[in-house]
Parts: sequence; structure tokens; C-alpha cells
Amino acid sequence: METWKVILIIAIVLGVVWSNIALLKYSAKFEMKRLNQDPLEKAKASLKEKEEKEDKEDKEENTKNPHQ
Repeated sequence: METWKVILIIAIVLGVVWSNIALLKYSAKFEMKRLNQDPLEKAKASLKEKEEKEDKEDKEENTKNPHQ
């Protein structure tokens, strides 16, 4: 095998190893608060908050213009 091919393969392998280490260091900074939270429960909670916000906005509109 030619020397430049060996050097290229070594450079690629070192690049992959270095990028994986950098990714691990970056991801270690994040907190894992709700790791076991069910995605469906999260979606239901988000939908409930959205509906409550819309209801509140509707009530505010009705109090401003009650004679529509």
C-alpha cells in the first residue's frame, strides 16, 4: 500500500476519534432532568398548556367585546 494512502487512513481514523471525544465532552455539559419521561405524557402536557393558553386568550377577547 502506498504511503499517502496509509497516512490518509490514519488521519481519517484520528479525525473520527477526535470528533467523538469532542462530542462526548460537549454532551457531558447537559443535564439529564427527565430522562425517563414518557414522550406521550410530555405531548399531553404540552397540549394541555396550549389549550389553557387559548382558553385564557378567548376569555380576554370576550371580556373586551362582549357584544359581537
